[in-house]
Amino acid sequence: MPFRKIDRITPAQIIILGFLFLIAVGTVLLMLPVSTSGPDGASFLDALFTATSATCVTGLIVQDTALYWSPFGQAVILLLIQIGGMGVVTMAVAIFIFAGRHISLKQRWVMQESISAPQVGGIVRQTRFILKTALAMEAVGAVLLALRFCPQMGVKGIWYAVFHSISAFCNAGFDLMGVRSGPCSSMTAYTADGIVNIALILLIVLGGIGFMTWQDFREHKWHLRVMRLQTKVVLSTTAILLVGGFLYFFLYEFQQPQWRSMSGGERLWASLFQAVTPRTAGFNTVDLSQMTPPSQLVTILLMLVGGSPGSTAGGFKTTTLAVLLLTTAAVFRRRDTAHCFGRRLQDEAVHNAMALFVIYLLLAVTGGILICCIDGIPLMGALFESSSAVATVGLSLGYTGGLSAASKLILIFLMYFGRVGGLTVIYAVTVRGTGKVSQFPQERLTVG
Repeated sequence: MPFRKIDRITPAQIIILGFLFLIAVGTVLLMLPVSTSGPDGASFLDALFTATSATCVTGLIVQDTALYWSPFGQAVILLLIQIGGMGVVTMAVAIFIFAGRHISLKQRWVMQESISAPQVGGIVRQTRFILKTALAMEAVGAVLLALRFCPQMGVKGIWYAVFHSISAFCNAGFDLMGVRSGPCSSMTAYTADGIVNIALILLIVLGGIGFMTWQDFREHKWHLRVMRLQTKVVLSTTAILLVGGFLYFFLYEFQQPQWRSMSGGERLWASLFQAVTPRTAGFNTVDLSQMTPPSQLVTILLMLVGGSPGSTAGGFKTTTLAVLLLTTAAVFRRRDTAHCFGRRLQDEAVHNAMALFVIYLLLAVTGGILICCIDGIPLMGALFESSSAVATVGLSLGYTGGLSAASKLILIFLMYFGRVGGLTVIYAVTVRGTGKVSQFPQERLTVG
């Protein structure tokens, strides 16, 4: 259990061990014969890959979810998505709360790390709010999707609505549309469907802006001036990325010859959805392999940014991008520190942002090069797969299922690292500094 009273285990180590435990349990369950639609259970590698993808809310698949997995297997996948999306620690705390158990100080400390809360005080109350709000949003999303799915599928549409609502809110990208529109087709049958697009877009954005942003809206309503700096940065950066991505895809990509068969409405909805889904959602309403190389590269960059801290989304986060851009602007203006919304950014935030950016970029590039060398697929396709994995997105150009065992293991590692978080892994494996005040002599180093 995540909350064993072992003082030597840090919150970061508890988080990464909790995800490992959940992946192991999911792998065992998915290997059972009852989990697949055929007579035999899944192979160890397929079960491990699927369990990791679901727990890390990525959405990359080696077997079509609707065609290969039985209703029991799909239920296991959905449970892994829900627990992985909300966080293993958060769900464990929910069990403690509903059971009426006392939450110790160390458990509150772990909860703070899990949801990226600024302080320990009030953490149990915040966790209750997060759980209630998440379930309410998923329920509303399921109702909206049921308006479309139930007329098409009957009672089965309820299961489809619930599955896709949770998958969208948790930014997982798993879908059950393989039965209706072909294997690994995602939501391509609903390119211009307003109800499906609006429901999925809202769920993806709300799940990706972060739990602390919800808390700020709860406390201050729409009074943006009195909100935390993080909320302001999250909302402004998210808005810029969504609007910029929409304009790019609408004005350039979906004006290309291969998309001429699409109507104006389809291009509008496809552009909006394509701007939103790289926030680590993993759904797609068009065939991504038909996109031009510049658009595939733009999608890779959007995937690496991902969502916001303390959310169901992955990536190196919107706040990291904002800090990097603000620091760059400060250098151009010859300022010693970066400023934003009348506040000065901490040196620690700048250092962490640079470290996260470099780590995610190195992992994506290294993983892409290795996959390209091992399986011989085009470099752009390999980079797309590795970036999708480390940012826990789930978008693919169609190469995932045909990769070798070695490449699948690379993606498994990238998905796990991307979900638990770069800083969490670093804090878990490194020793805290001694706090000595002595420093080495300083010497000037010319850069650039």
